[in-house]
Amino acid sequence: MLSSDLPNFSETVGYIRKQVALQPVAGIVLGTGMGRLADRIAPVQVLGYNFIPHFPISTVESHFGRLIFGHLGGVQVVAMQGRFHYYEGYSQQQITYPIRILKLLGIHTLFISNAAGGINPALRLGGLMVIDDHINLLPENPLRGANLDDLGPRFPDMSRPYDPDLQQTAHAIAQQQGTPLATGVYAAVPGPNLETRAEYRFLRTLGADAVGMSTVPEVLVAAHMGLRTFAVSVITDECDPDNLHPVSLERIVEVAQAAEPKLTALLEALVVASCGPGASA
Repeated sequence: MLSSDLPNFSETVGYIRKQVALQPVAGIVLGTGMGRLADRIAPVQVLGYNFIPHFPISTVESHFGRLIFGHLGGVQVVAMQGRFHYYEGYSQQQITYPIRILKLLGIHTLFISNAAGGINPALRLGGLMVIDDHINLLPENPLRGANLDDLGPRFPDMSRPYDPDLQQTAHAIAQQQGTPLATGVYAAVPGPNLETRAEYRFLRTLGADAVGMSTVPEVLVAAHMGLRTFAVSVITDECDPDNLHPVSLERIVEVAQAAEPKLTALLEALVVASCGPGASA
């Protein structure tokens, strides 16, 4: 049970449970240009964010803004078709509010996808990169303020925020599917502008392989609540400071959508392998 000082969580969860009987075991966050994984889910119920009490509303093009409850490969899941970003003006607590709700609805594993710029020259346009670690360059932290003791510890461990077993399984699946799959470090920046040449050099010096404007707040909250987490980036632009070309959102979405079939195949197989019958939670 939640403490009485968390009425918003209780109201949100109560509303959703009145609408949806399905009990999801896995949550999926769909990134820019990758909302069509939702088409693989056999829907039981779909809820628009605007109808859910205390839920933020997605303002970014290509983010639909709905929760999809259903079955993916026989696994009971809930997918966020549309996420939230710091640059939209939301607080970190608002950005991660849906992740809290997914946990309270019963998920034990979280799968996250995003579009990212490739800083490591070995990463190719349209390729996939499993996130093994991250660098948080956002000016806020969703865990700042009074700790929600009912949900997690004051000082959560971050030695392995991305589950190594899920990563290993993903690489095995990718090999079977013939999909090249890199592993790297993701840097989160505020946005909404893309980075300068000097900033790309700076990020590479820090040890980042890819850069984006999401994911890390969600992972921090997931770690706080003890969720197993897997995250993967689609490399939608190559960030070589010595050969940098202008890029638009339209181009980023185009590259993400072209890579979507292999990402969809990977995530669906991973959800089934890690959360299906016989899988250990």
